[in-house]
Amino acid sequence: MCVATRFPEAIPLRKITAPVIIKALVKFFSTFGLPKIVQTDQGTNFLSRLFKGVLGSLAISHRVSSAYHPQSQGALERFHQTLKSMLKKYCMDTARDWDEGVPLVLFAVRETVQESLGFSPAELVFGHQVRGPLKVLKEQILTADSCPKTNVLDYVSTFRDRLHTAWSLARESLATAQKGMKHKFDQKAIAQSFMPGDEVLVLLPVPGSSLSAHFFGPYVVKRRMSKTDYMLSTPDRKRQTRVCHINMLKAYHVREKAEVKTSEQTAGLAVTSVTLAVEVTPSPSIAGADEDGIVLRNAPQQCARLANSGILQDLSSYLIHLTSDQESDIKLISDFNCLFSDVPRQTNVLQHNINVSGARPIKQHAYHVNTVKRSIMRQEVGYLLENGLAKPSCSPWSSPCLLVPKPDGTFRFCTDYRRVNDVIFFFRQLSVTADGRLYR
Repeated sequence: MCVATRFPEAIPLRKITAPVIIKALVKFFSTFGLPKIVQTDQGTNFLSRLFKGVLGSLAISHRVSSAYHPQSQGALERFHQTLKSMLKKYCMDTARDWDEGVPLVLFAVRETVQESLGFSPAELVFGHQVRGPLKVLKEQILTADSCPKTNVLDYVSTFRDRLHTAWSLARESLATAQKGMKHKFDQKAIAQSFMPGDEVLVLLPVPGSSLSAHFFGPYVVKRRMSKTDYMLSTPDRKRQTRVCHINMLKAYHVREKAEVKTSEQTAGLAVTSVTLAVEVTPSPSIAGADEDGIVLRNAPQQCARLANSGILQDLSSYLIHLTSDQESDIKLISDFNCLFSDVPRQTNVLQHNINVSGARPIKQHAYHVNTVKRSIMRQEVGYLLENGLAKPSCSPWSSPCLLVPKPDGTFRFCTDYRRVNDVIFFFRQLSVTADGRLYR
């Protein structure tokens, strides 16, 4: 599609490899001329050496869109949806294959006046209005020779039948779309109702800013007007009462106070509070404001990383709540500080060889990830290289890495070895358990 004139072109192809695409583009260029810039997505067929060499020989600049960002080709992506809808309607009316209707559908699109440009794409490219079906019909009606051949009443009757058919199809499509939207909405919708005297929060516009709204309250429900409308008492506003829809209301829950036991209730038992300072980075999905506008506190995180060195320096302060026997057992940690370092260490106690039984090297390309995950993966790789947990390799074997989300909102750096595991040869040997049983 030409971005300036919105002139579209669609060519049915059995394959979308680089040689096939180049042949189609050369045929298009021979008709309309060589463009200065060609923009494509980041498909392997467009990033191949052959495609790059052909565009370079034709003095055409090649630009690629951003990964996972179809907005960079918004006009083209929107035209894809329009073209598919028109081809679907063509196949339903004519009962033919879609590839036969591509030229006719493109002709209809090219002669249609674009709302954003004020002209049709064909008029901007060729400099005149093309002679389309509507223009032919107008000539047949206005020409004197064709008046006896065409009956206006029959044409009006046929045209009304077509409008009625189109109206029926549009109504069926609308009902199907509404049914789908209702199904998606009902999956998350929660039925709620309030009684007089209940306290609720109300979504009201912010004073001085009609485009912003927040939950205010709590307010007391005075009366239930209907299944969806409630009258509330708003004494702090100009209107003492306000009728609100149930979608603007939210139940208000009073936070219960925790009971604190006194020394008499604990029957003289010594209770010592133990605190641990843990630095936790809140997850973006947990911290911040809720979708309804209420600001929530950060939920407690799990699986926090502790600094072992800081705790080992003052280990006794963390053991005061234990008995003497338990404390003596825990103090064994001080004798083996090397096992509790901040950086995980390696061991050579147990080693094994991976037998692939003469299989060909498996080389997989890296998975496509967004820029945020890519930066996280770079940090993880740098951490492994810095602490000696990994080393650069020139092996013909390569497996892609990925990030698996953890419950605390962070990611676990993993490697996908599934294809390698398929070719590994496992030895089945007899082993003896502690009770003398044999198993394979």
